[in-house]
Amino acid sequence: MTAAGAVSADLGTLGFEQGARLLLSRALRQAPPGTLVEVLGTDPALLPHLAVWCRHEGHELAAADPGEAPVVARLRAGPVAGARLHGAERAGGVSAGGIADRVPLHWGLAARGALVEAGGPDVPFAVVDRDVAWTDLAPRLYRQAVASQWDPYRAVDWDEDFTLPDEIETAVVQVMTYLVENEQAALVVPGRLLVQVHPHFREVLQLLAVQAADEARHAEVFTRRALLRGGEMGTSSVGGRASLATLLTEPDFSIASFLLSVLGEGSFLNLLSFLERHGPDPVTRRVSHLVRQDEARHVAFGVGHLEHRATVDPLLHGRLRAAVERRHDALTGTAGLNQDVFDSLVLLAAGSWAPRDIARGWQAVRHLQKEMDEGRRHRLARLGFPDDEAAELSALHTRNFM
Repeated sequence: MTAAGAVSADLGTLGFEQGARLLLSRALRQAPPGTLVEVLGTDPALLPHLAVWCRHEGHELAAADPGEAPVVARLRAGPVAGARLHGAERAGGVSAGGIADRVPLHWGLAARGALVEAGGPDVPFAVVDRDVAWTDLAPRLYRQAVASQWDPYRAVDWDEDFTLPDEIETAVVQVMTYLVENEQAALVVPGRLLVQVHPHFREVLQLLAVQAADEARHAEVFTRRALLRGGEMGTSSVGGRASLATLLTEPDFSIASFLLSVLGEGSFLNLLSFLERHGPDPVTRRVSHLVRQDEARHVAFGVGHLEHRATVDPLLHGRLRAAVERRHDALTGTAGLNQDVFDSLVLLAAGSWAPRDIARGWQAVRHLQKEMDEGRRHRLARLGFPDDEAAELSALHTRNFM
């Protein structure tokens, strides 16, 4: 007979680790706070198992008299939902959308919004502050990124028939070679940033992961176009590799995003538009168009992140400026843009070796460089740089474009 005011939990013949614990936990959750719960059961090891569990969970336990069978014990839930969860906290709030301002390292890989049991090891992540990692654009950009993924084997008609003069094809191959090494740098940088950011900022990690996947795909399609007609890859200059190497050594999350996405990939938007416009064959034009769509999203993330960061970090502009100057000084002794790449761009825009066409092609490349400069200045202005400082910093950007 159940005592007055008590509720019963009939465990039948179940052992504690055969489902009895599950039934008892449910009974405790459903009982009003402080209610006495009578435990009924016939498993011979039930009482000692109950005693251990109650000590661990912080519940009060009293064994029943032998004559009260099948009542084994009476227990009352402790003041918390169990000792195991004493001191537990929500990882960012009750809802999955809650973003913490700063993530404690002991949260580790806990899902955002989960009830985090106290204790456990610290998992070191370099970026744990919301203002360093987050942009409100991240969830929307991630959804766009997932919806915009394209298959290199289906999105491009690699068998489309076209014939180019040998020297024009060589120019395409040289430009593609240059693009591959730049895309490989753009693949490594988000990969390095990815491991810095605490997974509490899940959408940022997802976006960086998709960005890395984008860059891997870009390197693939540019390589495939370069080798499409059976030729060999073009040249890789010392200056170009030196310029890209400076991107790989920047440890700061925001500065690395700034140098890669705002300045480098931002300039590449103009280059890809140039190739889509002046590409001599449909495959070159198609891959340039597809890649540009992805790069525009990467630039939007970089700008959005830094726009937010600039509102909360009064020292950010000085640090960004110092990064541009530091990179410029490191590359002072290099030759800048691969001359073969510059000449190839001129030839692609010219379409022939006729002097008048070459003059037009040269002007087109000069206009491309002007467009790149204007784009960089515009993005720098969005980040809060005065026009004169934006112009100065844009002029210091590497001549290798990226």
